[in-house]
Parts: sequence; C-alpha cells; structure tokens
Amino acid sequence: MSRATKLIPENLLLIGKVVKPHGIRGWIKIKAYSESAATFSEVESIFVHTTDGELKEWELVSVKPYKGDFLLMELKGVDDRNKAEELRNADIYIKKDLLQKEEGEFFWYELIGLKVYLVSGRYLGKIEQILPTGSNDVYIVKEKDKEYLIPAIEDVVKDVDIEGGKMIIEPLEGLLELAETKKSKKRKKRR
Repeated sequence: MSRATKLIPENLLLIGKVVKPHGIRGWIKIKAYSESAATFSEVESIFVHTTDGELKEWELVSVKPYKGDFLLMELKGVDDRNKAEELRNADIYIKKDLLQKEEGEFFWYELIGLKVYLVSGRYLGKIEQILPTGSNDVYIVKEKDKEYLIPAIEDVVKDVDIEGGKMIIEPLEGLLELAETKKSKKRKKRR
C-alpha cells in the first residue's frame, strides 16, 4: 500500500516512524531520526501522518529510550494494542520551532542540499544525505557521477552558511582522491 499524498506543512519536521505497537496498553515503538529521546523533552504533542494520508495531532504522554535508535511512546487516546496498530508505519512529525540547538549546531534538514566548496573555491557538489556513524556524521556529497564522503569534523568543515546555501571544507590529505578512486573502480566493474 503506498502512502496517500498529503502536503505536510513546512513548519513540521519528520522525526521518526512508527515501527509497531508495543505491549497491550497502546504504546508504540518508534524508529527515531533524532539523536535521543531528549528531542521530545519540550514537546507536548506530535503529528502523525498515517499510511492512509491522515495527518493528526496527538498529545504526547510519555516517551523513553528503547534498544538503540528506538523509542517507546505513549499518546493520549491510544490506550490499547488495536489503536496502536492503526498507527503502524506512520511518520512522526514535530514543530520545527520547538527544537533547540546550540551555537554552531545545525539540523540535518538545514544541511541537506547545501553546495559544498573547497577552501580553494572548487565546487564539489551538494549534500544529498547524512550518515550518523557514532563518533561524527558523514556528509554524502554528490555531483553528476562523483560522490564524496565528507566527515563532519572541525578539521574538515571550515564554514557553514545556511542563508547562502553553502559549506566550505578543507579535506584531510587523500580524502578526495580516495573517493574518486572508489568511484572509478565501480565504473570499471560495471563494464
């Protein structure tokens, strides 16, 4: 079943997905796209976009960490397994303006699509995706048939200009050559 199309308001941010019900009292297991349950500490409600296209606001009663990137969530009015089952595979959103960040921190949605340049001015491509690796994120930068994996560390990322839509990096020695070598090997294997 494909998700019915419904426009999601721009003030909402995708923060997770309902995996399945948990237990018999209506709790739901969430695959979180945020770093921790603390993201929900200031949130009184969430928005659930179900597979049938409905977007509904729910009061958040409780949320707690559960095995790795998962959270267990209790919503007001979802008080048994059957009601929780209706939310299976639904996307979870929160209002963007509720999120807190410290100086020099950026949300992924702010970084995706930024143009990446070397300090020399050479254009590398756009950030297409971000991978969390535990110690630091990795930006996947693509341009035509080239792909670069850029570590999100201070030694590499020199400037982020959200308003200007760009990021300036100074790659560690060999980083760009390694990416280009891997890409050319893949092309040779396809032939």
